[in-house]
Amino acid sequence: MTAIGTAIALGASAAVLSAATANAAAAPGSTLDFEDGRYIVVLAEDALATYEGGITGLAPTAPQRGGELDTDSRAARAYAAHLNDRHEDVAASVGATVAADLTAAVNGFVADLTAEQAEELSRQRGVRSVEANEILQLQSSPANDYLELGELWNQVGGMGEAGAGVVVGVLDTGIAPENPFFAGEPLGTTPGDEPYLVGDVITYEKGDGQVFTGVCETGPGFTAEDCSTKIVGARFFLDGFGASRIGTESQVPGEYASPRDGDGHGSHTASTAAGNADVAITSVGGADLGTMSGVAPEARIAAYKVCWSGPDPSTTDDDGCASTDLVQAIDQAVYDGVDVINYSIGGGAATSVVTSTDLSFLGAAAAGVFVSASAGNSGPGASTLDHASPWYTTVAATTVPNYEATITFADGSKVAGGSITVPFDGSVTGETVYAGDIPAAGQTAARAALCLPGTLDATAAVGKIVLCDRGENARVEKSEVAAAVGAIGVILANVTPGSIDLDDHAVPTVHIDAQYRDQALAAAKAGETVTLTPGNTSGEQTPAPVVAGFSSRGPALADGSDVIKPDVAAPGVGIIAAAWQAPGGPDRFEFLSGTSMAAPHIAGLAAVYLSEHPTASPAEVKSALMTSAEDTVRADGSRETDPFAQGAGIVDSPAFLNPGLVYENGTEDWFGYLRGLGYGLPDAWVGERIDPSDLNIPSIGIGALAGSQTVTRTLTALETGTYQVSVEGVAGIDVSVSPQVLEFTEVGQELSYEVTFTTASAEPEQWAKGFLTWSNDANAVRSPIAVRPLAIVAPEWVEGEGRRASIDIEGIAGTSGTLTASTAGFAKYQTLGSDRGATGAQFVYPVTIRQGELVHDFVLDGDESVADLDLYIYRLNAQGQAVEQWVGGTASADEAVLLEDPQPGNYVALVHVYSAGGASTPFLLEHAAVTPNGGKGKLTVSPSSQQVETGDAFSLDLSWNGLGANEQYLGVVLYDLDGSTERTYVYAESAPGPQTGRGQMP
Repeated sequence: MTAIGTAIALGASAAVLSAATANAAAAPGSTLDFEDGRYIVVLAEDALATYEGGITGLAPTAPQRGGELDTDSRAARAYAAHLNDRHEDVAASVGATVAADLTAAVNGFVADLTAEQAEELSRQRGVRSVEANEILQLQSSPANDYLELGELWNQVGGMGEAGAGVVVGVLDTGIAPENPFFAGEPLGTTPGDEPYLVGDVITYEKGDGQVFTGVCETGPGFTAEDCSTKIVGARFFLDGFGASRIGTESQVPGEYASPRDGDGHGSHTASTAAGNADVAITSVGGADLGTMSGVAPEARIAAYKVCWSGPDPSTTDDDGCASTDLVQAIDQAVYDGVDVINYSIGGGAATSVVTSTDLSFLGAAAAGVFVSASAGNSGPGASTLDHASPWYTTVAATTVPNYEATITFADGSKVAGGSITVPFDGSVTGETVYAGDIPAAGQTAARAALCLPGTLDATAAVGKIVLCDRGENARVEKSEVAAAVGAIGVILANVTPGSIDLDDHAVPTVHIDAQYRDQALAAAKAGETVTLTPGNTSGEQTPAPVVAGFSSRGPALADGSDVIKPDVAAPGVGIIAAAWQAPGGPDRFEFLSGTSMAAPHIAGLAAVYLSEHPTASPAEVKSALMTSAEDTVRADGSRETDPFAQGAGIVDSPAFLNPGLVYENGTEDWFGYLRGLGYGLPDAWVGERIDPSDLNIPSIGIGALAGSQTVTRTLTALETGTYQVSVEGVAGIDVSVSPQVLEFTEVGQELSYEVTFTTASAEPEQWAKGFLTWSNDANAVRSPIAVRPLAIVAPEWVEGEGRRASIDIEGIAGTSGTLTASTAGFAKYQTLGSDRGATGAQFVYPVTIRQGELVHDFVLDGDESVADLDLYIYRLNAQGQAVEQWVGGTASADEAVLLEDPQPGNYVALVHVYSAGGASTPFLLEHAAVTPNGGKGKLTVSPSSQQVETGDAFSLDLSWNGLGANEQYLGVVLYDLDGSTERTYVYAESAPGPQTGRGQMP
């Protein structure tokens, strides 16, 4: 089962806007063009990025052609200090104070100025411009600005060439064709540079003999005329989800059994990736936001509607995307000839790299299609990430400098938060009140604090600014509830750290993060008068880019954690783009947050890369994006280096077009990787078995480092040059690289290197992280590293057959000491439930978990050919309420949930028939519980104790006898190496027969 990957309200805060476009310098002798407020003062001297020397004692800082700005170099630090001193002198000359220094891309500062100060500065020698924040007119979205798309487009000949000859396939909720992001010319019938019709087929001759052929499927709200030279294909896939399960046009926003978008998610992702340039955005939160552009505005869009809204608009529980529809759409997109696929869809933490969609994308990549997939919105916990396969690019979400407003408290202190509803040309002042202090009759303070519908007193908020806590209901509903009782504004506070979101609120609203809630709460309880003003005048710049709290993290637990995920990060918080709209309705736009919003930024960048390098492989594009990426920052402004949060870092769009060197990989590599994981593949899938850590991808991961391991990588030259290697971080691990220098004398040359990792002082089970970089004067090709030293490396599962049997277990010691081994079990798998049901049916089975159980395993078997079943395990409290949940929810009929050392108590197992292929489907739910003592089959292991040294291989003999006939059993081997423990689970069948899901594990 899958779900659309949009986070409604999560993550970290955005940063201050710092991009005014109007020159606010006044004429001499006049202050009419200046007002008191916040300004950007731009000085004439070069910034770090453009300074090429000339000042005695200050070395050049401008990067060499094709290189990156090194803001950490000694020269950069010295020149930045010089600029900061200059800022202080200029500000002090008019009695002002610097609020924020600007040194890297532009030389200047931000300051709060009176009209007189602004005028005086505008006349000073060496001051280039004085620009007022109040008259901000953006020319692109904040995310566009942050990705420096203007510079990127200039490299490819302008925005009119960005994405030319490329088709982006968007698998999502459809498309709103009238939205100006998708405006195109009517399709003609004459072959040429523009897409044209041949009968009912849309043909687009992309160049170099490559052709896209699409179809414009019709249905409610969508006609053949809705396709154009921009939308070159529109299809929908509904059979798997079921037409009977969707909403209707009469609902708002509604649903359409056609390619039309009734949700908005698909239009948002499509317009972000490849929407037209310079689209005017008006009336979002009552503000004119200027013009916005897709990342690859010249690329064409093919929409594949695969996700649907259910009939209840008040919940998303009945929404979804059927796996059968998804794989059909992927296949069709490849067949049609798309160059890029955006896949902002997810199904929870990845447990495998070979789901049906994973393998579909392997085929797509083999066909030359670049795939961008969202990482998921289940962060910030570890191992929550979706999409773990190495042949596509998994994208994390970050904040960007975005729209803000400021709360000024009675004592003059200021706090900034996210807002698009505080008037850009005014302010809101009023007495504050805490929603929890004004509950309506019969309502609790706790419910009122959340501003739930009907919870606020009808008179207590009139003319006031209400403080509402975040949680439970939609953010925009909170301001609606406050407005309904007469509030003139809202302060929306995170109770725990989270995202700062931009919503179209009913009254002026400022969204603040948790660290400011106490101050706001104290003011509200005291009835202080506060003022909400546009822009960030707090004097504190909001750090960005920060990996959003909702963005799912690695390490991916799927198949050994040898592939670092996510791969890269991109803007995904507060992104403005197209929304749903009804036929003939007004143009609509909306802010959304989620890794769903990050993935299309990468899809669009891939389209730009492919328009410039049309023969590039998906691996080359991915490598270029990753190896040129830069570190994000943490919420406190410090450098973020965790690859399980940011991947390789946030993409550097101006730099990635010329990466210098790339890590190539293809089908033989991917098949060898799968064989190395233990998967049996057809002989026709050519590829020699390789250790998964040796897959030639831009990151280097070892999920189980036992003493020492050497990995190999190969680089391919896109230009000649000599590169030297450097390694940063990887604390407690000795890292050796050979050779230290790679000299590429011709384009296309391949050179290999080896990296040896040896455990030194690193703690077992703790990931050691860092970077490996090959660099010269022009390029820095950086790879993230994550290795996890283990005290014991042993198989997670072994299996055997027979009432009496003996099997070998082989492992590796990651440290020296005494290794002991013992067993528990066997426990027989017993039937918990056996039934059959149609799509949507649910079956609940109670189960009791006893004190001291080492493991309790639940295994669900169904008919894979027709069904998709989901398994949920719930722990209940004394009142029978679910307090903890585990899910087996892949796009499969076979599911398994294994609970290690479970808390004793009452549980229930729920089987949900997500899809039954139009008929009732049978299933069998079995379970087994292993306790430390007792069991069947006389399970033994030898030797029970042995001395091992770091890196030693060890072997154990596991044997049993006396199992019952034609039964399945679960056992455990327990290891201890000087306090470090590990387990191997044993699945035994006493006679050949149909296997459970556990028996199919490698």
